[in-house]
Amino acid sequence: MSLKLDNIFFYITIIFAMFAVSTAVFAATDLKLNPNLNYSSDSNDGPLITGKNMSDGTLKQGMPAYVIFYHRECYNSKRQARRTVELYEKYNGKVDFIVVDLDNPRSSEQTALLKKHYKRYIPHVTIYDKKGKPVYDKSGEVRNSQMSELLDGLI
Repeated sequence: MSLKLDNIFFYITIIFAMFAVSTAVFAATDLKLNPNLNYSSDSNDGPLITGKNMSDGTLKQGMPAYVIFYHRECYNSKRQARRTVELYEKYNGKVDFIVVDLDNPRSSEQTALLKKHYKRYIPHVTIYDKKGKPVYDKSGEVRNSQMSELLDGLI
């Protein structure tokens, strides 16, 4: 009887471990741009980017990461948010995307990224290579052609 219980416990542990590994998430997913953004003013139109796992800020080894920091009441951030979602649509599954909305509470991982990179100017974009080393870390708007060239080289 004890052997059967041990076997059952073993199989339950294996199934649980497989489920835990297969559901691990290391970045925001299903990113969408807020359709109500006013690009000509600093109005607060709500979150600029929405999606799933928005509070995750974990950097995963083996995949490049694109990190954006923004405030909702900034028309420059709104334009960079639009570019970010366009990049997400192009690189989904090849690059992790981490969104740090400075108007929302942050996870401990997002807070660590904030302390390391955010210099009080928005929008701010940081790109990490597959080894977790920052290769781009600047404030201000950046064109998608420049980001695509960089990301293509990291994939």
